[in-house]
Amino acid sequence: MSVRTDPVPCDIDELRTLFLFEKLNDEQLQWLCEHGHTIHAEPGQVYTEGETAACFYVLLEGTLVLSRLIGGGDVEMTRTGQVGAYTGAWQAYLGDRAPQAYNHSMRVVVPSRLLVLDARDLALIMQDWFPMAVHLLEGLFWGQQNMRQVTDQRERLLALGSLSAGLTHELNNPAAAAVRATSVLRDRVAGMRHKLGAIAAGPWDRMTMEQLMKLQEKAVEQVAKAPTLSPMEASDREDALGEWFSDHGIVGGWDLAPTFVQAGLAADWLDDVEAVVAPDVLEGAVRWINYSVETELLMNEIEDSVTRISTLVASAKQYSQLDRAPFQVVDVHELLEATLLMLSAKIGKQIRVVKDYDRTLPQVSAYASELNQVWTNIIDNAIQAMAGVGTLTIRTARADDSMLVEIGDTGPGVPQDIRSRIFEPFFTTKPVGQGTGLGLDISWRIIVEKHHGDLRLVPAPGDTRFQIRLPLVSAERP
Repeated sequence: MSVRTDPVPCDIDELRTLFLFEKLNDEQLQWLCEHGHTIHAEPGQVYTEGETAACFYVLLEGTLVLSRLIGGGDVEMTRTGQVGAYTGAWQAYLGDRAPQAYNHSMRVVVPSRLLVLDARDLALIMQDWFPMAVHLLEGLFWGQQNMRQVTDQRERLLALGSLSAGLTHELNNPAAAAVRATSVLRDRVAGMRHKLGAIAAGPWDRMTMEQLMKLQEKAVEQVAKAPTLSPMEASDREDALGEWFSDHGIVGGWDLAPTFVQAGLAADWLDDVEAVVAPDVLEGAVRWINYSVETELLMNEIEDSVTRISTLVASAKQYSQLDRAPFQVVDVHELLEATLLMLSAKIGKQIRVVKDYDRTLPQVSAYASELNQVWTNIIDNAIQAMAGVGTLTIRTARADDSMLVEIGDTGPGVPQDIRSRIFEPFFTTKPVGQGTGLGLDISWRIIVEKHHGDLRLVPAPGDTRFQIRLPLVSAERP
């Protein structure tokens, strides 16, 4: 900030016109002028979120902007040129009962004039000057309401962006696999056409062709029944097939072996092929069957990829509830599964997910998309608490007349000194700019205020659990 540091006289008559000070007497106004001072500020930053809250500011002339760091971005909360608008160390009167740090940033966008009061002086007069305290508390209330609304919306957008990134990653893998398999399949079909022409021109009698076609059909059927092999088992079988091809003079047989192993075809099955065809056409018959098996494997890969994409899209619809009524009868387990799938990329491979569901529980009347937001907030916190390594446990059970949903993690737990504050709006243990402090506040409001349920923390190092209780009796639609 560019500030003119030479003393600027304080005008008592000017202060008297401001709504914040309109009820103060001359003695109090004189006290303000003696303890405060006026500054001229050029456009730029006045203070930054997270810094020690040392001063209280009142706008006398110009325009100020208040903003917060949310998700790494600076989000504008308020812009005003209203003379008398105030900001800064408004929590000074709480002393050491609250963190004395700016919970937002302030800058001026045009040359401005500000009254500056030391935080300690503000704390002193807040205790004695009741009319001013009323104004401050009113401003604090409406300012907090506005800030919560804007930050709440930003929190939802950040969650949506994170989930969209994860969904894009999850969709990209099967889509890429389907494209690759389609490209290879096109080459294999072209090879089959070429091989079919060679067979038609070769010394194949009708009976041999019929027997070969039966073997081909059996090979395709075997693909669906192929066993799952360990890398060691697959390697051993490939070696055995490679030797069979080499013994029978089939050039490049080692390249064919992986396909036959993947289809569950072993050397004894190739003996059946050898018994059907003449030695001079054995290689052509083996390669023909290889093309058939490979095309079947590729089609299975395409089918699996497309099924995976369809499953992801269905889960995204289940998560977003875009095509459904806001308030509906839902299976909570379906919502939990959709959320876990949407967060699978963020969960990663080093977190083990344990599901302990009581499938006998009835459905509940709820705001489905908002419950999904609760699961997202709590699971996301658990992932961060475990630093990407540990066990995430999701459990459902009956608890009297409620459904209990318990989400636990093996992270270090919540420190004793902050447990009572975790549901407070804007309270966060994350570095400045990395958390809004509204995730659990939003979750609490959704569960307690909208669903008449209960949300609580059961803390323990290595076994931290959030318990959500939802009434099994249908809640009334508001």
